[in-house]
Amino acid sequence: MIEKIDHSEISYAAKIHGLFQASYSIEAELLGVTDFPPLKRSIVDFLNSDTLFYGIWKEGVLAAAVEIDLLENTLDICSLVVHPKYFRQGIAQKLLLFLENYDDSETLIVETGWANTPAIALYKKFGFNETSQYTNTGGIKKICFRKTKLEK
Repeated sequence: MIEKIDHSEISYAAKIHGLFQASYSIEAELLGVTDFPPLKRSIVDFLNSDTLFYGIWKEGVLAAAVEIDLLENTLDICSLVVHPKYFRQGIAQKLLLFLENYDDSETLIVETGWANTPAIALYKKFGFNETSQYTNTGGIKKICFRKTKLEK
């Protein structure tokens, strides 16, 4: 079951932080980078975030989470992370299905590192279309995706 996470509560912010560290360490390896901004987020950053967090718990552990921001007619998937222990169990797919029906936003957007082939495959499987590529200020090449809900 997918539950909203109260990231303003320190114990939950710490759980989100731990999950992000575990998951984004793998993405940093895939991208071949050591300086990866998502790994620099602190527990305080999560406590003070204006975004929303939803998660899936397994055996009392936060197995996966999604961070979203609601823009005008657009749901921005800021982060979608799965703990490596729970890779390839369909958890990310459950979160994407949840987001497709989350609200009445017309569009979903997301971006990932260009070498994160599992994430790219997942977004394409769910009907996301590549809209652009860019290299961020840290030198990390990113791919942006977009999906209009009518394309379900």
